[in-house]
Amino acid sequence: MLQTDAAAARGGDKIRVGFFGGSFNPVHNGHIALARHLLGALRLDEVWFVVSPQNPLKPPGSLLGDAARLAMVEAALEGEARLCPCGVELGLPRPSYTWNTLCHLAQVCPRCGFTLLIGGDNWAAFDRWRNHADILARYPIAIYPRRGAAIPAGQLPPGVTVVDTPLIDISSTDVRRRVAAGLPIDGLVPPAVASMISRNGWYRQDS
Repeated sequence: MLQTDAAAARGGDKIRVGFFGGSFNPVHNGHIALARHLLGALRLDEVWFVVSPQNPLKPPGSLLGDAARLAMVEAALEGEARLCPCGVELGLPRPSYTWNTLCHLAQVCPRCGFTLLIGGDNWAAFDRWRNHADILARYPIAIYPRRGAAIPAGQLPPGVTVVDTPLIDISSTDVRRRVAAGLPIDGLVPPAVASMISRNGWYRQDS
C-alpha cells in the first residue's frame, strides 16, 4: 500500500490527494505533465497514479500485465516527490470499480481526502460507472479536457469542476503502435520507461 509523507507534514489536516486512475499502458509524458498541472490548479498535496487491472467499460486490447505497468509507473515517477505510484487496485477483488477502491482507501487512509481526476471522455460515460451517484455525493470530481469530448460546463452537478489544462497530443495507443511498427518513442515516454519497453520487448508485434 502506498505510504505518504504528507500526513506528517500537515499535522491534523486532511491530505488533499488527486486520484488519477488509469491502465497506464504505458504511462507517458502526457500523464505526467497533466498530473503536475492538476497539482497546482487544484492545490493538491499529491496525485496518486492508481494503476487499474482493467477498466470494466473497455475491452482488454493489448493490456500489458499488472506488474509491468506498475513497474513503468514507478520508474516514470522516480524523483517526482508529489506524484506517487499506487498499486492498490491490483490487490482488490475484480472487476475493478472506482467506488470500491475509494471505499477501501477511505478505510486504510482516513487522513486523506480524495479528489477524483477524470478526462472528459470518462465524464461522458460517468453515468455508467458503478455507484456513480455515491461517488458524486462523497467526492469532488475534477474533469480535464480530452480531444473530441465536449464537457457541458453549465450543466455540471455540485462538486464537479472543469480544470483548464493543456491538451497534450500523446496517447498510450499511439505509443504502442509506434513500438509495434519499430518507430522511436523518444519524447513520448520517460527515458526509463522507453528503456524498459525496449529491454523487455513489450508491445512489439512479435512479443
